[in-house]
Amino acid sequence: MSSTPDHIPAGRILLTYEDYVGLPNDGKRYEILDGELFVTPAPVPLHQRVSRNLERLLDRHVVGGALGEILHAPIDVILSPTTIAQPDILFIRAGRDIVTRRAVEAPPDLVVEILSPSSLRQDRVTKAALYARFGVPHYWIVDPEARRIDAYELEGGTYRLTAEARGTDVLRSSLFPGLEIALADVWP
Repeated sequence: MSSTPDHIPAGRILLTYEDYVGLPNDGKRYEILDGELFVTPAPVPLHQRVSRNLERLLDRHVVGGALGEILHAPIDVILSPTTIAQPDILFIRAGRDIVTRRAVEAPPDLVVEILSPSSLRQDRVTKAALYARFGVPHYWIVDPEARRIDAYELEGGTYRLTAEARGTDVLRSSLFPGLEIALADVWP
């Protein structure tokens, strides 16, 4: 008996989590967004330094106040069988049991994406739309080149800019009352 299929699927083929786990571990970042494979190179040193600095600032505030947990890439966030993202940083409020042995398996309370030249459109458009559709309440976009952080909150299914900070400004967010992030501490 032949292993050749007797028909070719019509329309777009959607990749799933099962396809995702079969991808190579080669240092590239793989994500499946709405069934489509996205591949980006490993982040550059500036990206990693900004990520580390911001994560430390958030982690000190969150752990000190027992507010929840900060996690960082690489970590899978499974939003559906055909949407598996790897945000740079994420926050999950205390009491939400959404971290399993394999991944974060529901929308985090905050997703932070740090822009790279290879991810600008993906982070600002594709991922923003998906995070909104799956109900991620807070989305921050960090632009290391422009030295800017934009904080968005989900309202009526779309993101609204609620805070922005540039250069050495201080960022405040309703998600973390009492936290003031001096951007001078974020940029390396």
